[in-house]
Amino acid sequence: MYAAPPRKKFEVFASVPDRFHVKAKNSTWVSVQLHGAETPAFLEGPSFDAQGNLWVVDIPWGRLFRIDPHGRMSCELEYDGEPNGLVFHPDGRAFIADNKIGLMVFDPQSGKVEPYLDRALVQRFKGLNDLTFASNGDLYFTDQGQTGLHDPTGRVYRLTADGRLDCLLSNVPSPNGLVLNLHEDVLFVAVTRANAIWRVPLVKQHGLVTKVGTHIQLSGGGGPDGLALDESGGIAICHVGLGAVWVFDDVGQPTLRLDSPVGRMTTNCAYGGPGRKQLFVTAGTHVLVADVDVAGAPTQAQRERANA
Repeated sequence: MYAAPPRKKFEVFASVPDRFHVKAKNSTWVSVQLHGAETPAFLEGPSFDAQGNLWVVDIPWGRLFRIDPHGRMSCELEYDGEPNGLVFHPDGRAFIADNKIGLMVFDPQSGKVEPYLDRALVQRFKGLNDLTFASNGDLYFTDQGQTGLHDPTGRVYRLTADGRLDCLLSNVPSPNGLVLNLHEDVLFVAVTRANAIWRVPLVKQHGLVTKVGTHIQLSGGGGPDGLALDESGGIAICHVGLGAVWVFDDVGQPTLRLDSPVGRMTTNCAYGGPGRKQLFVTAGTHVLVADVDVAGAPTQAQRERANA
């Protein structure tokens, strides 16, 4: 439909040190998701804290790593969970979408992690995947589990700042990464097994969604995973299984393809670095980086710091 966009290659920014590699060990997550392959670590959920450190999660082994601006990595937390997504609240706490437990909250100052929400009413979640905050404090998150075209029952939730849980979508074949547009009246959701990005208009005064449709249709690989928004309203899309990240403009046209030098597991992304004009991507045991022509949209926490 569109001409192929320009291409460039990522560089490796950081790698999990050998001392943190898990060896000769299996888990249920590894058995199902990676067919039992040797998995020293599997990184996801990149998010920057107020000090400019990049945090990532290690799904199968329940770990959180902090990476300083020089690429030095330390393990800050290990717990009995499967953290899949991570995002920082303006107060400094990290909220975690945990596939095994539910919604978790981690305080980097105390090192304490605890459950925040583990079910909708009395029904437990299928398996949380990713999350993002709106500027008003509402938290949007995906409940993916093992859904797909064979079982299109994945869900997208909104947890309002005053504690109300809304199920916005309940018919999604594998909801994954998600991001709000600049005006926060549209939610974009990566629908992995449909190989598509859905556009979800939000009717804020009624707390509902309407006229949900396909914004971008991809092909090949395993489908879209993590998303990141830039200041022009465009979206960076991690295409897991293809080893690439696509950058689309605000109307859904491809403008750039970024290729991984270390395999095909490009899972999630975040803008950061000087002027937020670098894109950081998790890829297996590595974090990749590339300079991009657009700046990443600032988070609410960054807006508040800038206006303080």
